[in-house]
Amino acid sequence: MTLAIMQPYVLPYIGYIQLLNAVDTFVFYDDVAFINRGWVNRNRLLVNGNEYLFTIPLKDASQNKLIREIELANDPKWRGKLLKTIEQSYRKAPQYGVIMPMAERIINFQADTIADYIFHSFSELTTHLGITTRLVASSTVYENGHLKAQERIVDICRQEGAERYINPIGGTELYSQSAFEPIGCELRFIQPRRVTYPQTGGGEFVPWLSIVDLLMNLDAETIRPLLTEFDLTTNERISN
Repeated sequence: MTLAIMQPYVLPYIGYIQLLNAVDTFVFYDDVAFINRGWVNRNRLLVNGNEYLFTIPLKDASQNKLIREIELANDPKWRGKLLKTIEQSYRKAPQYGVIMPMAERIINFQADTIADYIFHSFSELTTHLGITTRLVASSTVYENGHLKAQERIVDICRQEGAERYINPIGGTELYSQSAFEPIGCELRFIQPRRVTYPQTGGGEFVPWLSIVDLLMNLDAETIRPLLTEFDLTTNERISN
């Protein structure tokens, strides 16, 4: 069984979806400290040919709270504003008629916390893309919040019986194979390849935008092969 663990990000870029698709079980790491100005509640769209950073407003967000403790703000206007931005930016996109209703379901979903809000969005995204990965919130299962950093990751792998753990490429300095060997688990890092596609309303291609941009421009059948456009690396070398 192959496992990945990531903090929940709202409508993330294709690399995040590639990681989710590459594993059997994907753990949303929602009982770790929230990071201000991170990607939990922010992402980027293409507006008038340029990057546009959207932010989902939160209530009393703090790095002293866990992600699962962060509530959505009591602001009735942000959902309509975000949907209007998507509508105006992508109404000429090939998949607008298919994706806009899904975007409305995701953005209008009523949840108390950002973690629950994002978790629901992935039920929509995975269904559309035909991804069958099991999704788990770390706060609901493992009861190992007393552990820290690599030790906790290894313990989740142990509890799940993982034979391979895949981490984003940025963790090569944080994790070592020797820590995973006692539980019989391989450690690998995912390196997304640059994926390009026709962008509606754009000039020069803007990479690594929210998955919304990709979904608006390509149908699910065309997207599926792009989810395997990555390399797996150890701490030493690249492997396919």
